[in-house]
Amino acid sequence: MSATHDTISHALSRVARLHRSAAGQLLRRLGLHPGQELLMMQLWDHGPQPQSQLIDLLGLDASTVTRMVQRLEQAGFVRRRRSDDDRRAVVVEPTAAAQALQEQVVHAWQQLEDLTLRGLDEPERAAVAELLGRIENNLSQPG
Repeated sequence: MSATHDTISHALSRVARLHRSAAGQLLRRLGLHPGQELLMMQLWDHGPQPQSQLIDLLGLDASTVTRMVQRLEQAGFVRRRRSDDDRRAVVVEPTAAAQALQEQVVHAWQQLEDLTLRGLDEPERAAVAELLGRIENNLSQPG
């Protein structure tokens, strides 16, 4: 077994890179970069949220989320404001332009899903989902 090419970890790394690249191509058409759609999905699903909560939910460092929010704000998809409850906290909320973008992001994700699972039947798709869930659980557990 080659140390770099014949391992599950290497295969996962290659697949993750290719998946992110395909997502990037689809999202660029909408004016988004990979990862920004995940932040927008949080806002669409749960409404305005403190930026600190988005950092926790996305599992990213604060500077990454800050840059992401700044870029989304410059693009007109989010607005930042001080929290009414805690003036130190910044709340991020989707704009009307973001609401119009939601359907396009859902469509792009469906295209990505179709591309990713092309040629797999339903039992294979279910098996992939189940195995990836188990792998995710393994990696999210401490030690």
